[in-house]
This record gives sequence, C-alpha cells and structure tokens, in this order.
Amino acid sequence: MNRDLTRLAYVAKDGTPRTVPIAFAWNGTTIVMCTTKNAPKLHALRENPMVAMTIDTEVHPPKILLIRGRAELDHTDGIPAEYLEANSTYEMTAEQRVEWEKEIRSLYADGMVRILVTPTWAKLIDFETTLPSAVQELVEQREERQRA
Repeated sequence: MNRDLTRLAYVAKDGTPRTVPIAFAWNGTTIVMCTTKNAPKLHALRENPMVAMTIDTEVHPPKILLIRGRAELDHTDGIPAEYLEANSTYEMTAEQRVEWEKEIRSLYADGMVRILVTPTWAKLIDFETTLPSAVQELVEQREERQRA
C-alpha cells in the first residue's frame, strides 16, 4: 500500500494505550519512523518496545495492513534519509521543498531518533479475499443458517 502515514500504537509510561499517526518508510525488512529526540513516546518505547501499527486506505473496499513488532531506537546526527523519504509524498513546489528542508534541518539540528520496527506478525484485510476474524465468523454463521 502506498500511504503517507501509519498509526503507531504503544503503551505509555502511565500504562495507558497511545496511538499516534506518524510518517514512515519501508526498506524491505523494517518500517522506519523518525521523531524528535525529546518525544514522549521514546521513554515509553524504552520501557516496553512492543508496538502495533495499521496502514490503511480511504477507499471502498478498504485495505488494512495490521502489523505487530518490536521497536528499536537509533539516535542519529542530522536528518535521517528515511525522514526525507517518508515526507517526500507531500505535494510541494520545488521552492516549497527547499524551504521545508531548510526549516527541518534547522529545527532538528541536533539530530533525530529512528524508530525501527521489524514486523513479527502481519495481516492484510482487504474485504475481498480476507475479512476481520469476527466478520468472517458471522459470514460462516449466516451461510450455515441459509443451508439449514
């Protein structure tokens, strides 16, 4: 799926769940998200690195990719290439892009943190060949009723 954002779910330091939309890049094995070095989610991910993510479309029928994995944190100097890649899909003129990159490099002068998630489980729900398990169960129950 070609999508700008994923929704990253994790357990906050106070034990309550959090979900944040965040841009990402896929390098073939790892989902890479970048954030500020002072982001509250980093403290939570150090304590409990287990995460869940969704990437979905906004058309009918929707396609939903569900992912679970473990986050690893990588502190970087400068702006990671994945951050620029993840934000390259936003429509900007060439001049706007130059100004945006200048602002980003100034804002994150001390670097960023890459959040690396290698999926340990994934499921695609496309509502054509795959359904959520509870909906699939209802379909099977309906088929049984219709046969009876």
